[in-house]
Amino acid sequence: MNGSELAALWHEAEAQPMPWGPAIKLLILTGQRRSEVFEAEWCEFDFSEKLWVIPKARAKNGLAHLVPLSDDALNVLKQIGRRPDSSRVFPAAGNGENSASGISKAVERYRTSLNKALGIKTEHWTLHDIRRTVATGLQQIGVRYEVTEAVLNHVSGARGGIAGIYQRHDWALEKREALDAWAVKVRQIVEKSLTVEQGHDFDE
Repeated sequence: MNGSELAALWHEAEAQPMPWGPAIKLLILTGQRRSEVFEAEWCEFDFSEKLWVIPKARAKNGLAHLVPLSDDALNVLKQIGRRPDSSRVFPAAGNGENSASGISKAVERYRTSLNKALGIKTEHWTLHDIRRTVATGLQQIGVRYEVTEAVLNHVSGARGGIAGIYQRHDWALEKREALDAWAVKVRQIVEKSLTVEQGHDFDE
């Protein structure tokens, strides 16, 4: 997913209701897995510490994962109304004990909207491609590979095998710096797309 596609996705997310708009924004800003975002519970978020703790029971690799939250990510969460009948951030419409359903149909709506907004037929993409876009974007803004892997909670490369036994650093500070920088980059991409639409460019 390139910059213009990412900007179009963000704009479309702003037009989408709960849970499809805010959830997509969190996927973009945090780079976490689809299930980790859509199944999130409010108790996992510490707003004062600007931290999201994904418990090991929900993390794909079975390891609890600390996700620093940028101000942009916090703002997305603060704009979500909490339902009194549910502990979930994105509960199902009819049953607050379940997470939202209908993701496939929502993604198809997004695909249609993006094609219309961009005036082209984009390549087929899934929500996991957002995660890949975040990984690529972090690398492009100079985030170290090891930090990118830590942000994504990948146990591979520098964190896997024998190397992982000796590599005990949790990259907490580096992850926060990386996701803060990524939020700034996303904002720049979105704002630039608006400026271009209005007939101006930052290079002018």
